[in-house]
Amino acid sequence: MESTGTRIIFIFFDILLPLIAGYILKQKNGLTSQQCNFLIRFNIIVIMTILTLLSFWILPLRSELLMLPFFSFFNAFLPWAIVIACGLYKRFQTATDRGSYIIAAIPSNVGALGGLCGYILYGEISFAYVQMVGIFQNLVMLFILFPMGYYYQHLGEAGRSPNVSIHWKDVFINWNQLSIVGIAGGMLLYAAQIPRPPVLGTVFQALVHISAWAALLPIGYLIEFSNLKQYYRTTLNLIPIKLLITPIASYMLASFFTSDPVLLGTLIIVMSTPCAINALITERLYGLNVNLAMAPFITTTIVYILILYPAFYLLVTLGWLPFK
Repeated sequence: MESTGTRIIFIFFDILLPLIAGYILKQKNGLTSQQCNFLIRFNIIVIMTILTLLSFWILPLRSELLMLPFFSFFNAFLPWAIVIACGLYKRFQTATDRGSYIIAAIPSNVGALGGLCGYILYGEISFAYVQMVGIFQNLVMLFILFPMGYYYQHLGEAGRSPNVSIHWKDVFINWNQLSIVGIAGGMLLYAAQIPRPPVLGTVFQALVHISAWAALLPIGYLIEFSNLKQYYRTTLNLIPIKLLITPIASYMLASFFTSDPVLLGTLIIVMSTPCAINALITERLYGLNVNLAMAPFITTTIVYILILYPAFYLLVTLGWLPFK
């Protein structure tokens, strides 16, 4: 594993730099939308599958890890409950805008950003923990975001025929879920007590950096500041909900089940990740207000990458927080 100083450099080279590069490439027409989509799919289908297999190959299977899938849903339901209970969505006038805001509040950038940040601080075991949470984000998208997008589309276009048809077989069985096979394969190899060759540790480290660029460069490409001024003020309340309330509540709940500092620290990292691209995909699919969802996507990502995660990293490495 790399030294602490090297891992700090990764915060810039593996998080900030690909975001900046993606944004510049879009402005300079150096990357097409099709190439951007290819990078996203290549990372999900190929790289993430290999990484999950390699990380789960060395992951000790403990009963307390069974709580991680629960927190994947808790990560989605808590912000949703706060938004509904506090009536925050009511400040928007149209059904499509209300739906766009609610959908933006639900998913988080768990797998790609959370996995990278966990790896930078804790290493491969943390990466595996994050994937156990992230894999269930697909279920959140399928069973919450898509039906919600469908509902608000038709609520905003009452009386019109649906513009989107869902082929449920393709939704449930597709290449984007191949990383589940990687998780299962890694678990079987560990259970069979087959040692992972040391060279694969080096391969893992290289692939983490490649995955970071393949995941975050498209996010930089998708950032659009032109409509940020119109919506960022009305969506700023998602910053404390997603980045403070959710991770604090998650930590308090998880502390009843485990005292493992690495597991708890990883959970804080992943439960405080910013708004996710899944919301933008859903809203584009169902014709909702993508620009509205783009605002919290940008603001929460900036706060997480520039302030929250670096602060947490430094406090942990300095020993001021007990998650080391």
